[in-house]
Amino acid sequence: MNMAGKTGDLFNGGLEEGPTGIINKIFPKMIPQGTAKDWFDSRRAHIRPWNNFVDQRRFSRPQNFGVLCKRVTRNVEHFQSNYIFIFLGLILYCIITSPMLLIALMVFFGACYIIYLKSLQSKMVLFGRELSMANQYGLAGAVSFPFFWLAGAGAAVFWVLGATLVVIGSHASFHELEGDVEELQMEEV
Repeated sequence: MNMAGKTGDLFNGGLEEGPTGIINKIFPKMIPQGTAKDWFDSRRAHIRPWNNFVDQRRFSRPQNFGVLCKRVTRNVEHFQSNYIFIFLGLILYCIITSPMLLIALMVFFGACYIIYLKSLQSKMVLFGRELSMANQYGLAGAVSFPFFWLAGAGAAVFWVLGATLVVIGSHASFHELEGDVEELQMEEV
């Protein structure tokens, strides 16, 4: 059987389009086509240079609470894409280091894939009632919920959020603003 000629095949073109192509094909009704890839590309285009992001000479203790608030707001705006990639990296780390969570995610995405395949063949009917796509994905979530519960997904979510707040909050608080160096030089002259 030649798979290269099939246009509706999930794996045909999925590698060419990247991971977002597969996600867009699994969730065709929930995610408008191209949204995930466009969002990811725009975030990647706005990343500030990582050497500037981690430059140790740019870190100092803020003089007062006003400077701290100003730094946090400006740095979160300035390094937003970098912070998003740190958040995604922490999520990836959490998934890789928790085999049960990885299994739970595989069960969930496997159920979503089965729903996708079934929806191509015919409408899904449960107890004599036709299920919408949202109901079908809700059913996939309900089926995989015990696996997420056993994997400790709630603890993982709070760990990722806590670690993200600590890392981003520390960086945003202690990283000097781009204009601070110029202002200090102008005051000294």
